[in-house]
This record gives sequence, C-alpha cells and structure tokens, in this order.
Amino acid sequence: MTTQLLGPLGTLDVGILLRRWRDRRGVSQLELASRADSSARHISFIETGRAKPSHTLLLRLAEQLDVPVRERNTLLIAAGFAPVFPETPLNDPAMRTLNGELERLLAVHDPNPALVHDYLYNVVGANRSLLVLVSGVADHLLTPPINTMRLALHPEGMAPAIRNLAQWRAHLLDQMERQIAVSGSAPLADLYEEVAAYPVADSGTPEPTARAPYALPLLIEREGRQLSFVSMLTTFNTPLDVTVSELAIETFLPSDQETAAALRDMLGEIRPPEAGPESR
Repeated sequence: MTTQLLGPLGTLDVGILLRRWRDRRGVSQLELASRADSSARHISFIETGRAKPSHTLLLRLAEQLDVPVRERNTLLIAAGFAPVFPETPLNDPAMRTLNGELERLLAVHDPNPALVHDYLYNVVGANRSLLVLVSGVADHLLTPPINTMRLALHPEGMAPAIRNLAQWRAHLLDQMERQIAVSGSAPLADLYEEVAAYPVADSGTPEPTARAPYALPLLIEREGRQLSFVSMLTTFNTPLDVTVSELAIETFLPSDQETAAALRDMLGEIRPPEAGPESR
C-alpha cells in the first residue's frame, strides 16, 4: 500500500481513496454530487479531509462510482465504519445452494466447455468438456489453484495449440488491462505482468486471421482438428458478498457446425469425472 493513500497517522484516508475512484471513472465532483444527491462542496470537503461522509452517503458514492464490492469495504474501513459486505468462502455451508446451482449450470453447458473463475482467474469449477481444451497441458498448470490466464498463455499450456495466438493473447491481455483499470487490483496487475512476460514461440508461418460474424473466435487444434469457439462471460448482477461479486462463468460456444459436431464426438470419449467441480 502506498503512502499516498494514507492519512497523517498512517491510516487509510477515505478522501484520497474517494478522489482516486472519482478520477479513475473520469467523474467531476459536480457530476458525482448530482448522482449521489449531495453537493460538490461536500464532496470537496470529504476529499480534502475537512468533512467525514456518513455511512449512507459513502455507500451511495461508491455505488455511483461503480466501486467493486471488495473496495467498498475498504472505503468504509477508511471512514471508520465496519465493512458491510461479507467475504464467504465457497466451501462455507452458507454457499451450499450456490455451489449446487453452479455445478448444475456447468453440467448443462456440456458439450460446450465451461468454467467458473474468480477475479484473479483462478478456476473454482468446471465441466468435463473443458478437458477438450486443456488436453496436453503440463501437469503443473493443472495443479490447484488452476489459473485460466496461465492455462491459455503459458508456453506449456494451451498456447502452442492456439492457431491465432497473437490475436487471442492480445485479447486476453487487453481484457486484463481493462479489469485492472476498473478495479485497481494490485494482485491482478501482478498476474498481468507475469503472463505478459511469457515467451511467445514464433512458428515461422503466418497465423490465420480469425474472424466470426459476431465475435473474435479462439482457434485451437485438438486431435488433428481445428476447433473454433467464442467466449461468453456471465456475472452476478446484484452481489452483496465479495466472493460472489468476483465470480464469473465463462462458456466457450462453437462458432461453426464443424466444431459443434467435433465436441459431441470428443465428449463421448471423455470419461465422466468422479466428483463435481472443485470449490475453493
């Protein structure tokens, strides 16, 4: 944590944090005040430490600035309030229903590969069709915590089989950059630095330029066949728990009939797993 976020006694400064989020979103004090039913003068006083926001106002400001749920707790703590958003582990009994629904959702996606990951792209659940994508990946990349960015970009992962690696790598890195800009997450920035530094093998032949009528596809070779997928991300719309707010379901949908048929054939050859998706 940098000293720029700290007050004179070494504590988190809510005014500095609020200004950081406002600057990150490109919102003026006047616009934020209008959205949050406050005044630009009061926002200015909070940011300069001359006033302390109420609990209700601080949550309203965080909502208008689309501050991630985890960082809303940080704002509350900085203002002297207790955090209000729990961070419940997925293996907690309170999450039993959610886990069951996630497992069922992943299962019904078969034969399309699907997984659930957290905000650091660590896999917390997957269906058996994902084995089609990760076949041939080095064992150390499949040892928990399994990370989707490492799986895709590591030279011992899926990367050698991705036919449009330059395109797909640029897409994944751009996605991470956008997420870092939105969240300000230092751990995510560390992951970005790691995977961006992975060596990229030059095959010596031009890559195909992948195009689909509606999205950039992932072109990957498996069992001598080129498969083409488009990726779809699903998140929870109104989370009140840090863990749930950071979950995303990623589904790989066939972008052509050949891939759909190949998936059905390959899935028939995959032995069902003995247990359901792992949960953290």
